[in-house]
Amino acid sequence: MKITSVRPWLIKSAASYWGEFLFVEVSTDESITGWGEITTTTKIANRALTAMLRQISTIMIGEDPAHIERLWHKLFRSFTYMGSRGAAVECLSAIDIALWDIRGKALGKPIYELLGGPVRDEIALYTHPDQRKFTSKETVIAEIQAIVKSGHTALKFDPFPPQGPYVDGIAREQRDGYLDGSVTRQDEREAAELTALIRETSGPQIEILIDAHGRFDVPTAIRLCRSLEEAGNIDWFEEPCPPESINALKQVREKINVPISWGERGHTKWDFVPILENKLADYIMPDVTWTGGITELKKISALCEAYYIPVSPHDAAGPINVVAGAQVMMTVPNFYKLETSEWNLSKYDPLINVPLDNSNGSLKLNPAPGLGIEMNREYLENNVVD
Repeated sequence: MKITSVRPWLIKSAASYWGEFLFVEVSTDESITGWGEITTTTKIANRALTAMLRQISTIMIGEDPAHIERLWHKLFRSFTYMGSRGAAVECLSAIDIALWDIRGKALGKPIYELLGGPVRDEIALYTHPDQRKFTSKETVIAEIQAIVKSGHTALKFDPFPPQGPYVDGIAREQRDGYLDGSVTRQDEREAAELTALIRETSGPQIEILIDAHGRFDVPTAIRLCRSLEEAGNIDWFEEPCPPESINALKQVREKINVPISWGERGHTKWDFVPILENKLADYIMPDVTWTGGITELKKISALCEAYYIPVSPHDAAGPINVVAGAQVMMTVPNFYKLETSEWNLSKYDPLINVPLDNSNGSLKLNPAPGLGIEMNREYLENNVVD
């Protein structure tokens, strides 16, 4: 079997928080096709990745898709001098997922069977409220009650304004305090009030996870974490500081009592080693579409297992993102929960051949070969971004 093409699919979709998804299709000369995903948070990044994938395809055509480990290193090392993190490894992630999908289909097995077999029957989830609905106390209560009723036992949100969708591809990096790393006292009070309301509504049995989106300076992160701990008895504080400085993370960790989650912005196993060695996180949350694909997520999980640190993948974009992370977590002993962007995943139904089953707050994987889902090609064709 040989690879014949690598095709990026940038599509517009109301199912995406950012208005579009970026999928990757790897085709072979035996009519077996594999699917991967990247989907970043800005339009400019999605278009840059699309252009990179078109160039990458030239070194993949003619290769044996079964040689996943060798192809991972071939592609990764192709970017050594320009920097192999970030965009390069994200392209690699999508292709790696697609190669595992092909391998599973060729052997007639779901991917988790190729990774050592399952250690569990289903995947526990945590999810997000739709904060665009948070227009009053009553709407907050209604949304949280819906999550609890759905069977989810953990939820995550960002209480720090401004909330709402990204506008015209402008991401948080340009809008939400990334420049100075601070937040006003008024915004801090409002964040604490929202957290207290969500804790009161959800009850003590629900785990409340806070996402700081890696945007605060050290004193601000410490202050906010203490404030939210007092307001809502929170269960983790995620990425309190930008990822470039582990010393900043260390300073925050020394001054707070809440568990820290880290890893959404980590690329490859090498980024996670200093976090583990320096005891800087209680949960590790790599994204399978950004950190190096299924191959790398499995390796990162094994590293964490050696430190008795639970893994909780950041998988909150498209359906391939969710399913690829779940395939790996089926085989990981030190698994906590998998992320989904909303408690109701029916928004993905137009994109895929079978709906995702997340009833009672857990994902039940389709045991079909590969990823267990197929993309709706007609839908993709009708929604390609020009």
